[in-house]
Amino acid sequence: MQVATAWLPFADAASADLPLSRLLRLALFQVSVGMATVLLTGTLNRVMIVELSIPAGLVATIIAIPLLVAPLRALIGHKSDQHRSLLGWRRVPYIWLGTMLQFGGLSIMPFALLLLSDPAHTSMGVAASALAFLLTGAGLHTTQTAGLALATDLAPEDKRPRAVALLYVMLLAGTMLSALIIGTLLAEFTPTRLVQVIQGAAAVTLVLNIAALWKQEPRGSSLAPSDPPGPSFAVLWRGFIAEERTARLLTAIGIGAAAFAMQDALLEPYGGEILNLSVGTTTTLTGAWAAGALTGFCLAGRSLSHGGDPLRLAGTGLVAGITAFLLVLFAAPFQSTLLLFAGALAIGLGLGLFSVGTLTETMSRARGAENGSSAGLALGAWGAVQASCAGFAIALGGTLRDLISHTASAGGLSGALNTPTAGYASVYVIEIILLLAALVALGPLVARRRIGGTQPSGRPFGLREFPT
Repeated sequence: MQVATAWLPFADAASADLPLSRLLRLALFQVSVGMATVLLTGTLNRVMIVELSIPAGLVATIIAIPLLVAPLRALIGHKSDQHRSLLGWRRVPYIWLGTMLQFGGLSIMPFALLLLSDPAHTSMGVAASALAFLLTGAGLHTTQTAGLALATDLAPEDKRPRAVALLYVMLLAGTMLSALIIGTLLAEFTPTRLVQVIQGAAAVTLVLNIAALWKQEPRGSSLAPSDPPGPSFAVLWRGFIAEERTARLLTAIGIGAAAFAMQDALLEPYGGEILNLSVGTTTTLTGAWAAGALTGFCLAGRSLSHGGDPLRLAGTGLVAGITAFLLVLFAAPFQSTLLLFAGALAIGLGLGLFSVGTLTETMSRARGAENGSSAGLALGAWGAVQASCAGFAIALGGTLRDLISHTASAGGLSGALNTPTAGYASVYVIEIILLLAALVALGPLVARRRIGGTQPSGRPFGLREFPT
């Protein structure tokens, strides 16, 4: 039995009511979300900036559009909790709506990008591309929020953390697999091949999500019309953020999320423009990032299971992020692909540690609060702050890269800085500074815990609703 749990770490996530085969089939929606993530932040940003010669500021703004929907995840989850369906479902209508939005966005996306690259149709291309990215982002966030909620409904109480942890691992595994497949298909880039790959991804999304949904949620699981409504979302939210330490924690989360996300639209173009890597090779950078995030998730789980402090874990992730961006910076002067991939891996590792640490701390505060806040609301707070700051940082990073690169190409900087690398390097340096600022924001929380004598509980690690 010890060998089985050691070599099959999620074998204990199954139960009589939710066998492993059914749980793995439900996890297919996470694979579709990972595939869309690879396209949005691992392939299309590189293609638009390098191959289609679209300004990085415009590309970063378009890529940040899907994150505008992410702060609504808490509201989507709250609505699916309270949904009253005549068909007897709560989660399925939201998952199906998200699937249709995701499918529609991916279907029109390649044609929107081709319009965007045509100078004669730039305004139409911007509008169409923004719509395509917005639909895809709204779809994946709606699908994932309702899908994770469905998993918590189906899994027994004692199996719930392991079941949802398995779903998160499937997200990262789907991201890595999609990066390898898409990178291979786009090894020889042509506009026609790009259209085929993106629309193929739309069709695969539909197939995966239908398979994931099939006969999962039992009929009659919706709330009865006579059930009294719970507290409103606004009341719960105000009670959760009222405490000063929680506000400081959310501030640190926002700074850290911005620091890690500012390069999201730039890492692949950096590899293509500065290191002359192909589209397929730069797409696999997303796979390296996902591998690092999965490693961070595993290390965080081991640390928290042995009584580790989630705040110190988050600080370790910030330090790993600083190291990662230094590796990415040095990849250019050394013309080293290995350093770039090591940096991408370390970015994922740092983000994984930081995300798990801050989310665990946020949910612990929700469980210990006197205002009745739930773990789901804590997840919404974490996701709203993280996504809002990340979206703003992505757009800002692309704009800064354009401004500084244009200044460097015009000879406006000192002699040694007038290089194509200047714009990218400036963004990475800013990210390092933001990571240091996040460490400063977390410091007083760790100090107060030490002075107050409170220590982590050391209970088994598990997150019921782990986000992207």
